[in-house]
Amino acid sequence: MFFWDPTMIIILPALVLAFYAQYKVRSTFARYNEIRSSRGITGREAAEYILRRNGILDVTVEEIDGMLTDHYDPRTKKVRLSSNNYRRDSLSAVAVAAHEVGHAIQHATGYVPLQLRHSILPVTNLGSTLAFPLFLIGLFLNTPFLMDLGILFFGGVVVFHLVTLPVEFNASSRALVQLEENGLLTAGEVSGARKVLTAAALTYVATTLMAALELVRLILLRNMRD
Repeated sequence: MFFWDPTMIIILPALVLAFYAQYKVRSTFARYNEIRSSRGITGREAAEYILRRNGILDVTVEEIDGMLTDHYDPRTKKVRLSSNNYRRDSLSAVAVAAHEVGHAIQHATGYVPLQLRHSILPVTNLGSTLAFPLFLIGLFLNTPFLMDLGILFFGGVVVFHLVTLPVEFNASSRALVQLEENGLLTAGEVSGARKVLTAAALTYVATTLMAALELVRLILLRNMRD
């Protein structure tokens, strides 16, 4: 069967990294979620303060449900923070909030990788939907054109993940600078925030590696058919 062929071994390293990344981000977040910031500011307060300090007055901060569902929506110009990070004054909450504001700063300053990621997002969504069905149909019907089309679509997904890496790393870098320069966290607390954001970044690395190795696997399966 397609999903249990010998080429599956190719993606095992990415699977291991993905499991480790999930463990690392959850354990690190939980650890620093129990440590209150010395200034007692919540994630919402930190986000709003950084936005004001950077002259970004058209972005609002709002609360959403879920755990670690935090994100910045450039279409509506909203920083959305999960309830824990919106309301709590922990190092984890402040770090995540500052990271999402980092994306808002990227947007306001015209950060090119962010613009590129947003521009290819519709194509990526289409590619992620069609890639495997097209490849599978081509594989079972022995139709090289459909397999190649599936690979091409999935290649777009890999490009999206590759572009995402500098976007996320840069947002975290901006967040740490803002937290330190604005005195929202002490030097020791910034170290804890860095660990939270580094753990989160590992999940993006794992996702990108998984996509890249899956692309290699599809190409191998295609060549095996030849």
